Amino acid sequence: VGAGVGGLCCAALLAEYGFDVAVVEAHDVPGGCAHAFERNGYTFDSGPSFFSGISSRPSTNPLGQVLHALDIRLPTIKYDAWDVHLPDGEVFRCKADGEAYRREVSRVGGPEALAQWQALERRMDPLAKVAGALPAAALRWDITAAATVFPYLPGLMSAGPAALFLQKPFAALVDDAGVKNSFLRSIIDLECFVLSGMKASGTITAEMAFMFMERNGAEGEGERSAIEYPIGGAGAVVDALVDALKKRGGSLHLRSAVEEIVVSDGRAVGVRTKAGRTLHARKAVISNASTWDTFGKLVKSEHLPPSWRRERTSTPMTDSFMHLHVGFDKSGLPDDLECHHIVVNDMEDISTEQNVVAISIPSVFDPNLAPEGKHLAHIYTAGNEPYSIWEGLDRRSDEYRQLKEQRSEVLWRALEKVVPDIRSRVDLSLVGTPLTHERFNRRSRGSYGPAISAAESSFPGPDTPIVGLYCCGDSTQPGIGLPAVAASGMIAANTIAPLDRHMKLLERISG
Repeated sequence: VGAGVGGLCCAALLAEYGFDVAVVEAHDVPGGCAHAFERNGYTFDSGPSFFSGISSRPSTNPLGQVLHALDIRLPTIKYDAWDVHLPDGEVFRCKADGEAYRREVSRVGGPEALAQWQALERRMDPLAKVAGALPAAALRWDITAAATVFPYLPGLMSAGPAALFLQKPFAALVDDAGVKNSFLRSIIDLECFVLSGMKASGTITAEMAFMFMERNGAEGEGERSAIEYPIGGAGAVVDALVDALKKRGGSLHLRSAVEEIVVSDGRAVGVRTKAGRTLHARKAVISNASTWDTFGKLVKSEHLPPSWRRERTSTPMTDSFMHLHVGFDKSGLPDDLECHHIVVNDMEDISTEQNVVAISIPSVFDPNLAPEGKHLAHIYTAGNEPYSIWEGLDRRSDEYRQLKEQRSEVLWRALEKVVPDIRSRVDLSLVGTPLTHERFNRRSRGSYGPAISAAESSFPGPDTPIVGLYCCGDSTQPGIGLPAVAASGMIAANTIAPLDRHMKLLERISG
C-alpha cells in the first residue's frame, strides 16, 4: 500500500524473493515524497535530491544495497561539497572529507571549536566503524534474525563500551565529548535537523554515526561512500525500482487509493480501494502509508488493541514544508555553481519556524532536467512550516493565495543568497504549501514524518498485532530519510522472505 521509496524497495525485493507482488498507489505517479514531475520542459524533484553510496558495489547505504540486490546500475554525478549560508553572511563549506571539514570548522568557528570537534571525532570514530559493520540487508524482524546478523557481530563489538551510545540521543555523546562551543553546537544541531527533522537532543546517535561514516569514512581504512546525484533526478531512482518490480512479475496500480486494509479472523487478507476493487493477499499486506493513516484510517479500530492503536495514532509529528520550484535563465551565472545549499537565518535555535531553508539546483549536474539555457531549483523549508496556519483554508481563496505569497518569501530570499538577481531571471515558479504536500504526497497534515525523540522512545519495527500486516516507510525503523526508508522496506521484505532466500541474497551483495 503506497509506492513511496520504502514501499517500492520492499515490493521489488519481495518480487526478487519470488513472491507475486501488487503495489497500489493513490497518486498518478509513483515515488511518494521522492516523485518527479514535469512542467514546461523542466523535470523537478518533489523532495529529496541528496544521495550517497547508490552506485557503490558493495554499498554501506541501504538504498545502494537495494539497488545492488536488484542489479540496478544508475549513472550518477559524484561530488563532495555543499554550502551552508550562515546568518552573518559567512559560507560554511561542508566537504565529504574529514581534514577539509576540520579546516572549515577552524576557519569559521576558531581554535576552540576545532579542538572540541576533534574530541567529538575521537568519540565518533569507533561508532562510525560499527555503523558500517552491519548492513541493513542483514536485518529481519523475526526469531531467525540471529542467523543473518551473527556474521557481523565481531564488527559490532569492535566499539566496546562506546557502543552503548548508539541508541542514545546524539546530544548525550556531544555532551560527553565536552562540546560547549556555541557555533559548533549549532552546526551539530543543523546537521541533525536536516537529517532527522530533530535537533541533536532528539536524533539517535546511530543515525549520526552512519552519516559520519558515509561522509568522512574510517579514514585510512577504505573509501568513503560518494555523494552523488542520479542522472535524470530522483525520478530515475523511482523509475528503476518500478522497472525492477515489473521485470520480476510485479504490478503497479496507480490512481488506486486504498479505502481499507481488509482483516479477517485477525489476519490481513487484502485491500479494498476507494473504487470498490478488492485485491486479495495470500501472504501479507505491507503498508507504506504513515502510522496515522495506516492505523487511524486504513485499519478498522476493532482489529487492533485499543492501547496499541492509541499509541501509534498519537505519535507526534514534525512540521510540514513550504516548497518553491523555479525554472530560470542561467546566462552569466558561474559554471561552478554548487547544487546544494542550506540557508540558516538564526543560529540560536535551528528548529524554529522557517529558520532553515534547503536549496537544490540539480541542473548543474544534469542539464537535461531543464530547457536549453535554463536552470531549475527546488527550495524548501526543512520540516519547519506549521500546518495549523493553513488548516481549513480553501486553496482557491484570496486568503490562501496571499498566505502563499507571504510564506514563500523566505524561500525567495534564501535563493537570492545563491543567485542574487533570481527574480529577474524567472521563467517558471511554483509554490507548494503544507496543503500541497498533504494532497500530492498523501502525508497526514503535510508532515515530514514522526517526531520520535531518541531521548524518549524509538521507531517501531515492521510488525503489527495483525497477522500478515507489516509496515515500512518513515514511520518504522530506522526512521526518516531516503537511506532509512530504503532500509525499512528491506527489513520488511527480509522478514517476510524465507531465511534461506534471504541468506542467498545477502551473500550475493556482500562481496
